[in-house]
Amino acid sequence: MIRSRTLALLSAAAALAGCSLAPAYHRPSVGAGALPVAWKTAPGWQVATPSDGAPRGDWWTGFNDPMLDSLIARADAHNQQLALAAANYRQARAATREARASLFPTISASGSVSHTETGGSRQVVTGGVTSGGGRSSTNYSVSIGGSWEPDFFGRITNTVRNARLTEEARLADLASARLAIQGELALDYLSLRATDAEIASLTATVEGYKRSLAIATNRYNAGIAPRTDVYQAQSQLASAQSDLEGDQRTRAQYEDAIAVLIGEPAPSFTIAPAPAAWNPIVPETPVALPSTLVERRPDIASAERAVAAANAEIGVARAAFFPTVSLTGNGGFNNNSLSGLFSAASTLWSVGASIAETLLDFGARSARVAQSRAAYDAAVANYRQVTLTAFQDVQDQLVAAQVLARQEELLRTASIAADKSEAAIRNQYKAGLVVYTDVVSAQATALSARRALIQAALDRQTAAVALIQALGGGWIATDLTNGAEAARAAAVKAAQEQ
Repeated sequence: MIRSRTLALLSAAAALAGCSLAPAYHRPSVGAGALPVAWKTAPGWQVATPSDGAPRGDWWTGFNDPMLDSLIARADAHNQQLALAAANYRQARAATREARASLFPTISASGSVSHTETGGSRQVVTGGVTSGGGRSSTNYSVSIGGSWEPDFFGRITNTVRNARLTEEARLADLASARLAIQGELALDYLSLRATDAEIASLTATVEGYKRSLAIATNRYNAGIAPRTDVYQAQSQLASAQSDLEGDQRTRAQYEDAIAVLIGEPAPSFTIAPAPAAWNPIVPETPVALPSTLVERRPDIASAERAVAAANAEIGVARAAFFPTVSLTGNGGFNNNSLSGLFSAASTLWSVGASIAETLLDFGARSARVAQSRAAYDAAVANYRQVTLTAFQDVQDQLVAAQVLARQEELLRTASIAADKSEAAIRNQYKAGLVVYTDVVSAQATALSARRALIQAALDRQTAAVALIQALGGGWIATDLTNGAEAARAAAVKAAQEQ
């Protein structure tokens, strides 16, 4: 009879367990306005749902630089920020396992032996000590017990859900950290190579200025040019040499930054100058690239899972208004003889249940529910802000990619023209047709144009990296194919509706 009642109680507990007091969760909308259906610079791109787990290509290979590929691999293996993010993710996974264990009973076992002596007297006699009248007993005990808290109102379930979603958020944070490290490393490396190009350009310029100084000195010594020509040539040469020293310092800083990113001490890390002339490559961003890639951003995924975790926490806080029920059971053997310990006569067992409810807490539970709701609202606001910022990032970088490409072409034309003008005016100076001030002006213009062209090429590469990061990483051919098919299907549907 007792056993059947116990089974009935356990069955009822299991039926009630799993009831959740958390609000039904729906992914928040992005904001007051509707999501954009197209980019300003690429009409027809489609809006989709988060898919931060989708595969990504090794986007950095688009720069066609084996050294960059090697550095990215070393950063993935040894960067300490990534190691920190990975450790946080493992910690969150362990916390999820710990929370999930609360759904099941806790089983414990124990065993003991005790020896007791009572009463009696002790006498000292010739030859030793005697005692009499005492009683002694030995007791042996073995037991196994268990306890379980049925999850009647979803407190434990929502705690597990909160832990699992937090784990997923930490995984997204790890992906976000990896993308950020890869992007920062790529930017530092590309900037270092652009600095190498500028150093090479300035080195050639310094040599040219030295020749100009020699020409001005020879003309002055021949009495056909004023001494101010020599002073101007010396000033221009020293200024270019100073710029060259500054670029050497800038290069060293980029090199040291790369060392930290790949987990190596800066003093022992070096990157050799580029062996050939700088040929900057800018990966092409496919025109058909769908806006679905925006929602592959791991920071959006992390923010969305933080909203879901906060929603589960509301259920945990609301469950505090309801009683807590605990079921316990214990069984074992107890006997004063080891040989008879496991006999039927030595059996003992017990079952029990307890219920606890807070009757008065002066609003503490209500305050905790209000806190959890406010935390949910904050998480929603953060999710919306992260998503809106993501769309801004992509739009800005799409515009930058187009504008910078046009600027680079214009600056290349300007640089070629400035170099030709410098050469022509230098020859005119040799022939005594112009003053040295014209030479200085032409050389300064040519140098400025060359440096601007190098910077424009770097800006295009930087914008490419920023666009890839804004899109949540690289892409593979299937992404583009699926995106193009989705765009065509949407166009057909829109035409049919019209």
